[in-house]
Amino acid sequence: MKPMAHLGVGIGWRPEIAEAVERLPDLDWVEVVAENICPGHLPASLLRLRERGVRMVPHGVSLGIGGADRPDAEKLAALGERAVALGAPLVTEHIAFVRTSSPELEAGHLLPVPRTRDALDVLCENVRIAQDALPVPLALENIAALVSWPGEELTEGQFLSELVERTGVRLLIDVANLHTNRVNRGEDPSAVLDSIPLEALAYVHVAGGVQRGGVWHDTHAHPVPPVVLDVLAELRRRVDPPGVLLERDDDFPPEAELADELLRIRGVVGADAPAREPRAGRGPGASGATAAGSGAAESGAAVDTGPARIRVRLEQGALLSALVAGTPVPEGFDRQRVRVQSRALAAKRAGIVARLAPELREILGGEEAYVEAFLGYARHRPMTAGYRRDALNFAEHLLIRDLPADPAARRRLTAWWQDRAGARPPRRVVRWARALAGRAA
Repeated sequence: MKPMAHLGVGIGWRPEIAEAVERLPDLDWVEVVAENICPGHLPASLLRLRERGVRMVPHGVSLGIGGADRPDAEKLAALGERAVALGAPLVTEHIAFVRTSSPELEAGHLLPVPRTRDALDVLCENVRIAQDALPVPLALENIAALVSWPGEELTEGQFLSELVERTGVRLLIDVANLHTNRVNRGEDPSAVLDSIPLEALAYVHVAGGVQRGGVWHDTHAHPVPPVVLDVLAELRRRVDPPGVLLERDDDFPPEAELADELLRIRGVVGADAPAREPRAGRGPGASGATAAGSGAAESGAAVDTGPARIRVRLEQGALLSALVAGTPVPEGFDRQRVRVQSRALAAKRAGIVARLAPELREILGGEEAYVEAFLGYARHRPMTAGYRRDALNFAEHLLIRDLPADPAARRRLTAWWQDRAGARPPRRVVRWARALAGRAA
């Protein structure tokens, strides 16, 4: 495995703080959410940063490479296009699943894959498919999770280590996620750092969060707490990371606070670290693996993932259905945690739909009325086609039920829906027909 190019200290570029990011002193690089940019029409701020020599890395959030299905070719092509447009040295994604095809559901969120042999086999094949399609190296991020899978066969460290050995993929280690999993799942960040191949490290994420009711919420909307910087220091004592990046996605603070957070991160990263010998059996090639895959793959003895994909598809489908469609919680899961996660997913949907369609809050009479109506809709109406379609489905759901009760508001909602859907809103007759069709099915 070739040494990773040095990136330095950077920040996640977001449109809301674009001007502030440009003014930050000593900025080495930025990470850009891949789905939020168009390769042929990059924001002027990114163009200016690129002209200054600031390096850029696209960070995908929707590929779902840990899902039971093989990676979508169009999503891979789009990720590659963004890497080329930004002149990126690599692209990154998450070890997560975000959707299922049977049933057809979207989480709108990164969900953990089970640490089982089946899930690892599926993930490794998905990673190789992605590596073959992408024009630059791929790095994958460990995610924060609220829910633990029952019957897991591997620890986080074992899962990540074998993934690297079998595929040669690089790792994006999020130290905030390590802390989140310490609080929510009882996992020791030091044990994870001791057991993963840090020679595969591409870069590091640092982010803020908050603890409520014994649960750590990885919000990316709060300052980075000392406890997360402590985990970064733990990592720094083991390795000099090629890059470290501050993530902030909401509730953006003043520019001076962002600069101060970067300064504190630089202080941790710049600390002296003792030299460490590579761990036995974990150096590149120690198990006969290469960047193209494991020794078994080199000899042509590829793993048949067909049966594993079926089992993983059933497991992920059952969990996602419980989270977004109100079906029973699968056996072995912490039911209370699943309920907490389900509410969080619905609240996230409501927030994103409100940002995409702010008119809905006004039409429905404000934030409180909007959230109440949306959560009632989301309880048994899972998202299947993205947030823009979700907004239209929400409006349709209300109109079918002759809501809102105020006639003037209902007329405004009807006009809003017609303007975007290009059709007449469904009437009660249509609702009854749909209900009858559903019963017949």
